[in-house]
Amino acid sequence: MWIDARIPVVFGALDEVRAVDAVIVEGDAIPAGMFGLSFQPGPGVPSAGCPCCASRGPLATVVGNMFAARARGEAPFFERVVAVLATPAGRQTIRAVLTADPVCAARFRLSGR
Repeated sequence: MWIDARIPVVFGALDEVRAVDAVIVEGDAIPAGMFGLSFQPGPGVPSAGCPCCASRGPLATVVGNMFAARARGEAPFFERVVAVLATPAGRQTIRAVLTADPVCAARFRLSGR
């Protein structure tokens, strides 16, 4: 049996966020009492090159830092990430980062929901 231990990322709304969730919010600030990040859609996939040398997009870097803060105990130990997106471009940016960036793809996965 294979278990996927990566953190699931679901597309949803702020009213769906549970106490054990982190959030990624397109364009807006993070509501008080929630842990996560906000972003503006745009290029976020890695450039050509090997994973250790290629420059990573800004969203990929921030998502990686979000995981590192969780691992170091500097952030709540979230079990899931809810992506609250306002535009199709936001959805595409998140999807690209979680599939094309090797560091993010190793730690997070798009949920089937």
